[in-house]
Amino acid sequence: MLNDPVLVNDWHVVAYAPNLKEGKPLAARLLEEDIVLWRVGERIHAWRDLCIHRGTRLSLGKVENDTLICPYHGWTYNEEGQCIRIPAHPNQQPPAKACAKVYQAQEKYGWIWVTPGNPRKDVPEFPQWDDQSFHKIHCGPYTFKASGPRAIENFLDVTHFPFVHQGYLGDPNFPEINDYEAEISPDGVVARDIMVWQPDPDGSGKGAYVTYTYTVTRPLTAYFVKSSEGPRFAMYFTVTPVAQDTSIAWTYVAMDYENKPDEEIRAFEDMITWQDVPIVESQRPELLPLDLQAELHLRSDRTAIAYRKWLSQIGLTFGTA
Repeated sequence: MLNDPVLVNDWHVVAYAPNLKEGKPLAARLLEEDIVLWRVGERIHAWRDLCIHRGTRLSLGKVENDTLICPYHGWTYNEEGQCIRIPAHPNQQPPAKACAKVYQAQEKYGWIWVTPGNPRKDVPEFPQWDDQSFHKIHCGPYTFKASGPRAIENFLDVTHFPFVHQGYLGDPNFPEINDYEAEISPDGVVARDIMVWQPDPDGSGKGAYVTYTYTVTRPLTAYFVKSSEGPRFAMYFTVTPVAQDTSIAWTYVAMDYENKPDEEIRAFEDMITWQDVPIVESQRPELLPLDLQAELHLRSDRTAIAYRKWLSQIGLTFGTA
């Protein structure tokens, strides 16, 4: 596993919870470590995807009687990760070291979150999740052949809307961004009242200026909310650091109005994200530069500048240069 203490001691999405069926293990990958997920009722287990005997993937095995069984030689592990049965030697007590590497896991927001370490904080907040006035639509996952911080910074960037998402999120005839402030605190970054022109911000077919507030709560988790008047809209975005050059983004759209079926909203977010992917994958250097002298910055880049400063302050090394 990649050794970045900031990310090791944080929570990361590794799977969409409905895909983890009882009785069937599920493979995932986090920080270059293969992980097996398995469920017993409401309990979710996340282990290193490795049988201690001959290194077989436990995710190829099966779940029976609240145990996980290796597909190669049938070694059987209890919910604590301890091997309790070796079929070739049924009368032999398995050695104590025959134990899987166990990680903490939990289900929240319809996702399976895993931490390899001991985080000081719980899963990052999704403010609209418990607000019943908001309808939530799950979108993704989306794979980027790029570092996690690059994917997050793209999510925070509104100045690309008129060009990458022309006709959908922006218009080249209205590229100006107002002056705004981005605040850095030990808990993250908040950029308030960013105003952008959008061709159809609320599904009415009419263009308008819209104001957003962006919040970064963890190195690889951020969200925005529409702060101007009218129908309310928010998006929650978190990235799984699979490897230095591979990321998986998971998204929720939250809105307090419904003018289109979920499938149409999801298809729209798919299209927008697949417009972003080749841009993010093309960026050089591949790792996000934390030295502000390495690239040019303008006042419209204040959110990105604050994000990079904060990552430097907390000591993130993964995905950065």
